[in-house]
Amino acid sequence: MVGKEDMERELGEARKRIRERLDVAGVQWSMGATGCCYANAVVESFFATLKKELVYRTAWRSRDTARTAISSYINLFYNTRRRHSSLAFISPVAFEAGQHQEAA
Repeated sequence: MVGKEDMERELGEARKRIRERLDVAGVQWSMGATGCCYANAVVESFFATLKKELVYRTAWRSRDTARTAISSYINLFYNTRRRHSSLAFISPVAFEAGQHQEAA
């Protein structure tokens, strides 16, 4: 079984891989100044939601099982159907498709 500490470490490693890919692609990523509570609010909210809605509710048999479930959660639910307050209460896919103009 994969425990909470293992999942925290896995998420930290995923963040590191994302940063490395952004660097390779020449994309500038930013981190807020110490003490700025709004700098990464959307990202922090995402990880908190992921943990509450999926990670902590399951006793994972393996990292691969967890990785597959997290990928499915993000791609099949979080980005396509879950409404986000920071996006005028529509999904990220709908927002990127331009539906945010209709919702405004």
